[in-house]
Amino acid sequence: MSQDSSLPQTNGYFLDPESAAEMARLINLDRLTTRGMGGPLAGLPGTVALSHVLDIACGPGGWVLDVAFAHPESEVAGIDVSTTMIHYANARARSQQIGNASFGLMDATHPLDFADNSFDLVNGRFLIGFLTRANWPPLLREGLRVLRPGGIMRLTETDVPGITSSPAFQRYCDLTTALYASYADGRSFSADGKTYGIIPMLEPLLTDAGFVEIQRKDHSVDFSAGKESWAEICEANVVVFTLIKDALISKHLITQQAFEDLLMRMHIEIRSDDFQGRWNYTTVWGTKPL
Repeated sequence: MSQDSSLPQTNGYFLDPESAAEMARLINLDRLTTRGMGGPLAGLPGTVALSHVLDIACGPGGWVLDVAFAHPESEVAGIDVSTTMIHYANARARSQQIGNASFGLMDATHPLDFADNSFDLVNGRFLIGFLTRANWPPLLREGLRVLRPGGIMRLTETDVPGITSSPAFQRYCDLTTALYASYADGRSFSADGKTYGIIPMLEPLLTDAGFVEIQRKDHSVDFSAGKESWAEICEANVVVFTLIKDALISKHLITQQAFEDLLMRMHIEIRSDDFQGRWNYTTVWGTKPL
């Protein structure tokens, strides 16, 4: 896997994958997601082999490092399109002396640079951030190809940033899904553009790719006022809103003044003592036939 050269930005990820703010957001998102799932491998059968594991679009590498630390007998690899993320992840692996974790540059919208039957588990979380509808089938076929017979492809996705009692937060959610849909024709699976629409599609996509024994597990994180994840999830969404400000304005989805007003209202509403919020996401996995 390449580790030192840069890849062309062709995969449609509409946040800057090289920015420090995006890295900090992804580190936080990774921690929140794993905690809400009950652990990095929660839900998988205890009999699944873990000799060789791959994480697609690994970002700063948190999931890879968690699995590698818990399973020192495994070789765990992460790939991402961002040079900054890969350098950071490799530095973390060295500093934590986790020798069975490795990271390399690779664009998951192209054929994966791995041999057939290389992995026991292929993991991907929030791939909706850069995949179009047309990208999903070839990536899942690549997952099937690089898995050994009996290996598992595991996907974790969400359809909206959250469902809350805050009108400003819900307007922010509408803007993020509208921006997402604006970046490429045929990106969203949603019928009305108000969600990403990926969760209902995970099982049929895996089935169409050739996977069998499809299973799913739903997750729900309460980030209402006073809950453990309240500050983390609210702050993460404020960061996202700030990061996409210029894109929203350039796409004429909101004006500068309306953005500033909405951001101020969002700050006030999510910090109120009666704020209620839920973040729902789903994990679906399938097995490569023997």
